[in-house]
Amino acid sequence: MADVAGLPAAARVADKPITGPSAAEEALAGLLSLVADDFAACNRAIVARMQSPVALIPQLAAHIVAAGGKRLRPLLTLATARMCGYGDGDRHVQLAACVEFIHTATLLHDDVVDESSLRRGLASANAIFGNKASVLVGDFLFARAFELMVRDGSLKVLAILSQASATISEGEVLQLVTQNDLSTSEDRYLEVIEGKTAALFAAACQVGAVVAGRPEEEERALSAYGRNLGIAFQLVDDALDYAADEATLGKTVGDDFREGKITLPVLAAYHAGDATERAFWRRTIEDSEQTEDDLDYALACIERRGAIPATIDRARRYAAAARAALAPFPDTAYRAALLAVADTTVRRAR
Repeated sequence: MADVAGLPAAARVADKPITGPSAAEEALAGLLSLVADDFAACNRAIVARMQSPVALIPQLAAHIVAAGGKRLRPLLTLATARMCGYGDGDRHVQLAACVEFIHTATLLHDDVVDESSLRRGLASANAIFGNKASVLVGDFLFARAFELMVRDGSLKVLAILSQASATISEGEVLQLVTQNDLSTSEDRYLEVIEGKTAALFAAACQVGAVVAGRPEEEERALSAYGRNLGIAFQLVDDALDYAADEATLGKTVGDDFREGKITLPVLAAYHAGDATERAFWRRTIEDSEQTEDDLDYALACIERRGAIPATIDRARRYAAAARAALAPFPDTAYRAALLAVADTTVRRAR
């Protein structure tokens, strides 16, 4: 687990509330402006690799791609490669597309596992095309990702991205194992999110250094940046499931509660709660006995026990660790944009 203790004050993120999407969106826009041509090329590569003579494959893949999303992971690959001095060639573009295929494949599988009906504010692929098609097209996108890895020709890149793919699956299985289990420790919860989310962030950043031929210490620094950013990102996601505006969030608020997922807001509220509140959490999360009014009571418990501020504070610490990991790199526009992304990920609303 990434160590966030003992960070110097200068490395810490300012103690600011979630102010809405503008700060985070501006940071992403700033990052995108630096790699706009690369990003356009990445999108073309994604569209080209989605094609198949089996019509349902591009149709379903196009549905989830059209739903939008931040495309943060491929942006990280493009920006870190450029920050590390990568010049001629399109390896970073092809690997950014690979990263996005891995991410999209996991989204398709996750929505089936979670029985989600919404994805980014639109009907999820499984809700429209069915579970079987979603799983199989997810498999197709994984295969496309591995084709891109092999095409790149670097065994190191293949090792990094294939290991990340395996770690994502391990994280998802571990989340399934911990579901409905209030005895889950915070360390085990953090292990889940490091696997299911942070591993791909870390890999996306590390391959940027690899394609640029940078030394291993820079690879490790970028991996640390991505890992800590990914943990912060997922902590905020878990907070938003209990604190966001549903229309802004683009999915149903309270999904984690209904599914019995063990997240930091639930653990914080459960451990700080009185006997009545703990009994409530055991009934609704462990026993999966929920009534129509239970989500409102859960939200009240979470607010009463300060679980959202506690979760966001933890996210700030990881965002600060992400910022600190960029210390070895020169002060360029790319580094400034990556620092801004770490700063604002804890102040987003979706």
